[in-house]
Amino acid sequence: MEESARIVQEHLPLSTEEFRRLGIVKDGIYKRAEYAIETAFDMCAIINSDLMLGVPEGDQGIVENLFEAGILTGEMTAKLRMMRGFRNIIVYQYGKIDHALAFRILTDDLDDLYEFMGEVEKLLDDRSTLS
Repeated sequence: MEESARIVQEHLPLSTEEFRRLGIVKDGIYKRAEYAIETAFDMCAIINSDLMLGVPEGDQGIVENLFEAGILTGEMTAKLRMMRGFRNIIVYQYGKIDHALAFRILTDDLDDLYEFMGEVEKLLDDRSTLS
């Protein structure tokens, strides 16, 4: 996840117009963003399972379980929902993506993935000190 987020950051241009003209590089940016978001949700599923928080219905149920268990903050829960929505746009509406909006999301919200990674690392550190 971290590598994909880093690659997206490294290849994002400075402007929306440059982003629109990237061609296949833009496709790679979208694919790496999709992969990073999928990995975040995979991590959530593993945590949900390891902590035996119940059998959720889909990704939203997993996120809700983690929030209700106090694993995720309300703010991070909302950010994960937004990430999932963006991922769904990338996957299911590729030909209709508003590249200006996607560029803004990638530019402004990519740090949410790093924040999520930090929360997971803190959880793992906290759990390892309890053992």
